[in-house]
Amino acid sequence: MPEKLHAYDPADALKSDAAIDEFMKDAFESGDAGYIAHALGIVARARGMSEIAKETGLAREALYRSFAEDGNPTLKTVLAVMQSLGFELTAKRHSA
Repeated sequence: MPEKLHAYDPADALKSDAAIDEFMKDAFESGDAGYIAHALGIVARARGMSEIAKETGLAREALYRSFAEDGNPTLKTVLAVMQSLGFELTAKRHSA
């Protein structure tokens, strides 16, 4: 009898701050805006989307849509979720 396949949810693996930090570091190093947004959504789900919604004042459903694989969150939404998760966005000039 063939084994059943189970859907893998990367949010299940993000149990510690260190795991989350590494996951987000990898996303930002990719330079891919879509991947960064999707990764931020995965971290938000790992922490609890309902709690993130409450802290940001944004609707839970809107957060799920914004951070879906094909979502396109606004900068305002990204910043609100990052702050809720304890991250800050900074800019620095890269060296040539």
